[in-house]
Amino acid sequence: MIKTGIVGGTGYTGVELLRLLAMHPDVELQAITSRAEAGTAVADIFPNLRGHVEIGFSDPSAASLSDCDVVFFATPNGIAMQHTPALLEAGVKVIDLAADFRIRDIGVWEQWYGMSHACPELVAEAVYGLPEINREAVRGARLVANPGCYPTAVQLGFLPLIEQGLIDTGRLIADCKSGVSGAGRSAAVGILMSEVNESVKAYAVPGHRHQPEIRQGLELAAAGGVDLTFVPHLMPMTRGIHATLYATLKATDVDLQALFEQRYASEGFVDVLPAGGHPETRTVRGINTCRIAVHRPQAGDTVVVLSVIDNLVKGAAGQAVQNMNIMFGLDEQTGLNGIALLP
Repeated sequence: MIKTGIVGGTGYTGVELLRLLAMHPDVELQAITSRAEAGTAVADIFPNLRGHVEIGFSDPSAASLSDCDVVFFATPNGIAMQHTPALLEAGVKVIDLAADFRIRDIGVWEQWYGMSHACPELVAEAVYGLPEINREAVRGARLVANPGCYPTAVQLGFLPLIEQGLIDTGRLIADCKSGVSGAGRSAAVGILMSEVNESVKAYAVPGHRHQPEIRQGLELAAAGGVDLTFVPHLMPMTRGIHATLYATLKATDVDLQALFEQRYASEGFVDVLPAGGHPETRTVRGINTCRIAVHRPQAGDTVVVLSVIDNLVKGAAGQAVQNMNIMFGLDEQTGLNGIALLP
């Protein structure tokens, strides 16, 4: 059994990790930390876990994290980097669901996240945990930087086109919509139901901190510079991300449907819909799948890729469990083979 710890178990990402790990046949939950809820039974905070998670929250300072095989950080940005060196020294593998180790350029990271990095020497070692491009590196990693939700949906949508050099990488557009859970569980006026219900709004148009992460991944695939316009929107739904991606084709005689099907043929968590398909966020609710469709409107030189994920699963906790499975030599689908909830 894999002895597992979660730091920060009371946010939406933390409870999603709990839900998935409680059903995982090879995992033993060793510690779940929360300063505010230390001593409280997990099921008292999250009654959906009654009968599945019997332990309580513990204070991070008292938790036996060094006895774990792997520790997940489901914490705000800036927390994991403070504790990761000691855990690695103790032989514990770390999967960070925040952004502490995602961006290679420390200066860029500090600019976007507004703080000094506590352990920049580990950033170069951390493996960016998008299995569809870094599976072998994840397999041997002791530190994984779990990708962000928007970056997962956008990169998986653009990758087949960029890898084959089929699009103008100087003119990429990512028009993305997210459910409210992406803003976290903290109370804020902007995410109250009466504020978001029956309304759609763009935000962070001048610049969103997921943009450098997306560009970093796309530039690695392109082996060169990428110009990306990324505009996120808040939608009146709880879960889900819908990314509508636009690019200009360099040639129009390519079978785009075949390209995407071949690229993801062996990827168990990427589902390419039949030609003409339109993926919906509700079809990935609660599962670790990215559904994709590719279109070429009016047979022109514009390609439109539609990419949907559950922001809390493939965009966070599910992908983290997928990475754990790879790191410990398990089948990637272990504990992640559920069916989406409909309606």
